Amino acid sequence: MYQQYYQRFLKANAGKQHFSPHSHYYWPDVTRQAMLDYWDDSARLADQKWAYFFEDCVPGLQQHISRLLGTQDPEQIVFAPNTHELLFRILSCKDWTQSLRILSTDAEFHSFYRQANRLAEMDTVSLNKVPAQPFQSFSDRFIEAIQGGQYDVIFLSHVFFNSGFVVSDIERIVDAVADQETLVVIDGYHHFMARPTDISAIQDRVFYLAGGYKYAQGGEGACFVHVPKPCKQRPLYTGWYAEFGQLDQPRDGQVQYSEDGMRFAGATMDFSPLYRLRAVLDLFSREDITPANINAHVMKVQEAFLSQLDTLAHPMVNRQALLVEDATERGHFLTFELPDAQTTATIAQNLERHHIMTDYRGNRLRFGFALYHSPDQLDISALSSC
Repeated sequence: MYQQYYQRFLKANAGKQHFSPHSHYYWPDVTRQAMLDYWDDSARLADQKWAYFFEDCVPGLQQHISRLLGTQDPEQIVFAPNTHELLFRILSCKDWTQSLRILSTDAEFHSFYRQANRLAEMDTVSLNKVPAQPFQSFSDRFIEAIQGGQYDVIFLSHVFFNSGFVVSDIERIVDAVADQETLVVIDGYHHFMARPTDISAIQDRVFYLAGGYKYAQGGEGACFVHVPKPCKQRPLYTGWYAEFGQLDQPRDGQVQYSEDGMRFAGATMDFSPLYRLRAVLDLFSREDITPANINAHVMKVQEAFLSQLDTLAHPMVNRQALLVEDATERGHFLTFELPDAQTTATIAQNLERHHIMTDYRGNRLRFGFALYHSPDQLDISALSSC
């Protein structure tokens, strides 16, 4: 029933089975008109378009996202072309010339992993990484680390990108952070619009990062962060959007910031991704396509996939190699741990020759699932020859 919304991408990729929407989700058809609307608005408004974007596109998108996060303050949502820009802006609130202590995990995406490790090359910055595995004891071990040290920044994923494991007790972890000066950042990219998300209980304590490239289905360039309220942080890495609407005010003295989430805004960006994301969320709102029923559909597809896999009895890609077997603890992709990276790459490349698109990280092979998959249309029989 959901394939009707993805006809252009599905037709353009006829004959392929796309099992990597956890990296690059197909865009619903409404995003094409959104791109045209952006061009038309830019032509119609020319130099006046910026004020229009902030008065029309941004507030509606903020309201959608706030509702999907379960928060009550849409104005605390701020946008950027990627999460790395937002992450770096958050980190720039701290004084790196002084001691900066960061707590995270060994399972974070490259946007954080690379940046944090580069910062840790500085004598003043330390990075403590708690192993994600074993998953069943992760939260307890992470809380123990929080309580055992005094950290300036705590960063962790809501769903780990390299396994699909869901950190279901985020609230308990956040509650363990006693020091109110500690910045708590959650990478929600693999949770937002994949599973129901409710950060209402911690909305005044956490920065919540996500975006449109994956499950929100708006494509690249539409990322956001929910900024806790009240927030008086003053990012060193800042742009003119951070005081947008006050540009006619005197500029003498200390640099000023917006009183809402816009204090973490940057500078001029392409707004067409926001148009696309708004079109998707408008569509889902009209059609009552919620994270809850998206998740229910994807779980059915995953189970159909695993049933086929059981029948194939592949010597390496099987339930025994599945990193997260419990569906209630799993995001929208299945991760299989294989003997080594070369074997994993070979299997993925052989699957691609059979028009089965996957992806892999080291020795972990990932199959992702989406609204445009149907349980009765899966065919992974080619895996037998891979």
